Amino acid sequence: MSRIGKLPISLPNAIEVTVAANNVVTVKGPKGSLSTPVDKDMIVKQHDNQLVVERPTEQKRHKAMHGLYRSLINNMVIGVSQGFKEQLELVGVGYKATMQGNILELSLGYSHNIYLAIPAEVSATAVTEKGKSPVITLESNDKQLLGQVAAKIRSLRKVEPYKGKGIRFVGEVIRRKAGKTASK
Repeated sequence: MSRIGKLPISLPNAIEVTVAANNVVTVKGPKGSLSTPVDKDMIVKQHDNQLVVERPTEQKRHKAMHGLYRSLINNMVIGVSQGFKEQLELVGVGYKATMQGNILELSLGYSHNIYLAIPAEVSATAVTEKGKSPVITLESNDKQLLGQVAAKIRSLRKVEPYKGKGIRFVGEVIRRKAGKTASK
């Protein structure tokens, strides 16, 4: 029994959903258009302002796909209506971030600067305020792509547990370790 898959997806007024014959779901809204292929066994039905994903049988594979495709379609609806936002914070002495077009330039304590191309679907801004750590803000209507880009940036300098230096999500809690203690 899939608790996630059974939930209907409510559609705001400005959202238009189409299901093609080859089971490709396309969602259009004020923030753009997204589409994803849905497994041929899954059934996507639209009733009034709601979208329902149904499974044909109780097979384990169908149960797994049921919740997955409902979540993917729900994320597309939220993305084209509201959008998604991630913020990354650079903690460390001399860590800097600047945007030049769609290229993110990072100075993370290595002997060289790191240049990262941001996809066109993701808009990025880098803000540095005096006395605070630089913050990179990523916005997109595609949740999966946004998470992938944020994870790639974070992987360039993961947070270390002793001093807490590195790239972290804003609000992320880091477990700190105690350093060495001298014994006599």
